[in-house]
Amino acid sequence: MKVAVFSAKSYDREFLQATNAAQDHPHSFSYYDVLLKPETASLAQGHEAVCVFVNDDVGAVTLQRLADLGVRLVTLRCTGFNNVDLKAAAALGITVTRVSDYSPYSVAEHTVGLILMLNRKLHRAYNRVRDDNFALEGLMGFDLHGCTVGIIGTGRIGRIVGQIMAGFGCRLYCYDPYPNEAFAAIATYGPLETVLGQADIVTLHCPLTDANWHLINHTTIAQMKRGAMLINTSRGKLVDTKAVIEGIKSGHIGYVGIDVYEEEDSLFFQDLSDTIIQDDTFQLLQSFPNVVITAHQAFFTRNALQDIATTTLENLTHFERGLPLAHEVTYTPELS
Repeated sequence: MKVAVFSAKSYDREFLQATNAAQDHPHSFSYYDVLLKPETASLAQGHEAVCVFVNDDVGAVTLQRLADLGVRLVTLRCTGFNNVDLKAAAALGITVTRVSDYSPYSVAEHTVGLILMLNRKLHRAYNRVRDDNFALEGLMGFDLHGCTVGIIGTGRIGRIVGQIMAGFGCRLYCYDPYPNEAFAAIATYGPLETVLGQADIVTLHCPLTDANWHLINHTTIAQMKRGAMLINTSRGKLVDTKAVIEGIKSGHIGYVGIDVYEEEDSLFFQDLSDTIIQDDTFQLLQSFPNVVITAHQAFFTRNALQDIATTTLENLTHFERGLPLAHEVTYTPELS
């Protein structure tokens, strides 16, 4: 099967090639280090499938152009699929698959890393020591032991974050429309407003839907404890960035750690060090000393990349052979 791989980096090639080579009948991959969007869809000509990532534009216009080229499958090498117009895909007869599950420890452990870095100001301490500045003023943190962590979304990643933070001696308050009964043995579930009001650290671990777009906004920030830490390693559009900036400037938000950003598609996964970034909101956000930003790397472990490659190859092979697709994403009218 001929597959056009968009947003392809060296590590994507490494893991996809190695996993593909182990197949009985390997697929043929063409790699493109550009985002899939209407203007680049023509690169998929001669391919039966496209393989895309989180910031590729798989909207109605792109899908129509892919369909006109004979593309029958869109397979995502990620869990989220909010960048795909499932209704348009269904109407065009294009199948959509994803990676339903990969190492949840990768994102969970990165989340805890951001918490530790912000609390103990490790990023600032590292730079000071490199400049032979060994003063401790301005580096004071707090004990995580005894703090309350508010976990928004208790899927696998959220629960692992909770287990790790419980190991520090933290209290866990959680919000999820579908509470996990087993996790309730170590965590207390409650309404979102209550969780935000109790938490010293708020960490987001939920998918992006129409219902929770800008879940963190002026109203919910006002419900947070003054000086609380906000962490987002989930989806950028869960957070109203401008509202967060106002919260930082007023002191209502004490720390921010993000691995995702709502306008990241024009920034992340590329080297822009020799350019002038035009996103003033992002530039202002990263100027604050109590903000740490990583560029969507929480998933980036060897374990996770192997899981992603394995599932992606499974999706391609099963589609080609007409086998059941365990990771297919279908259009559901009531969720549209």
